[in-house]
Amino acid sequence: MKLNFAKRMSYIKASEIREILKVTEQEDVISFAGGLPAPELFPIEEINEVTQIVLNEAGTKALQYTTTEGYAPLREWISKRMNERLGTTFDKDNILITHGSQQGLDLSGKVFLDEGDVVLCESPTYLAAISAFRAYGCNFIEIPTDTNGMIMNILEKVLSNTKNIKLIYVIPTFQNPTGKTWSLERRKKLAELSAQFGIAVIEDNPYGELRFEGKPLPAIKSFDTVGNILCTGSFSKIFCPGFRIGWVAGNKDIIRKYVLVKQGTDLQCNTIAQMTISEYLKRYNIDKHIEKIIEIYKQRRDIAVKCIECYFPENIKFTHPEGGLFTWIELPETISAREILEKCLEKKIAFVPGGSFFPVEHKENTFRINYSNMPQDKIEKGLKILGEVLKEHICKSK
Repeated sequence: MKLNFAKRMSYIKASEIREILKVTEQEDVISFAGGLPAPELFPIEEINEVTQIVLNEAGTKALQYTTTEGYAPLREWISKRMNERLGTTFDKDNILITHGSQQGLDLSGKVFLDEGDVVLCESPTYLAAISAFRAYGCNFIEIPTDTNGMIMNILEKVLSNTKNIKLIYVIPTFQNPTGKTWSLERRKKLAELSAQFGIAVIEDNPYGELRFEGKPLPAIKSFDTVGNILCTGSFSKIFCPGFRIGWVAGNKDIIRKYVLVKQGTDLQCNTIAQMTISEYLKRYNIDKHIEKIIEIYKQRRDIAVKCIECYFPENIKFTHPEGGLFTWIELPETISAREILEKCLEKKIAFVPGGSFFPVEHKENTFRINYSNMPQDKIEKGLKILGEVLKEHICKSK
């Protein structure tokens, strides 16, 4: 029997990362594919302890429904943390708890996008954001980037000459997939343009706490004078992803609209997960935990960069991130990263081709490397093999 599905199903494609991760479940595969935190850094014993405390002291509350907005003490902690670290001026009523920052992106599509609307984004950008927004029938315009982030004069020109723009989506700190970080000037300018043209900005910040070097920068939101900018954040990269707890933060009137659409999606996020995280934050120093993560990830970033410099062909380009989980590789234009991946998978090495990170242009001579998940010996082994495959393929293509 043939069924009539919603038109949006024609926009939705399988996540390339999720498909590749199926392959990486094999134990002998060295994976640079997913943005996976290092599992050995999960605070398992502490979580076990605080879960027991939550159940023993407030079990009936932890296992019951809660408000759509989320557990109030956790929202209070998030607002204070953002104010201290990012220069915002939030309280708990500016915060909505979501199932990871990914749900925040989907809810943003529900709140802002009608079919045919336009989303502006960095080129390249986070592929799961592309999927989340595309489900609502939008069109994308990619704004070029350089080492300082999105190029503002091009953005301003597009804003001046394009109809139906509803959203600007950016990841200004340790961007996914490139690892780039925006300059202070670009952050200020985006806030100015958002106010001037009356366009909402989604400032996605899942990696900002994972800084290895350089000075922290204020959020774009801290320069927002009219309330157009919303921030998403997550505990996935600084604590553990399995809880699936993130947040959207912004103007209270806008957050109330997010609450309405979330009520129609899942009513609320997991109560016990929220309470467990909140209890952990009361009893343990999250900053010390993040320091451990940063120490390990910096070591892995350093070995990845060293291996790329040592083993990869000289005519490739790559980013040198100051933090986060990723570096970005650019090959000669005639080389397809998908073809490289096929050869690498035969040798049990995985990464994500770059084409999927471009909603319009699909530059296939690029790919993303994740360095957070694999131990150092596997990073070196895997990148050495990848370099050999690249050299062989580039040599044959000449």
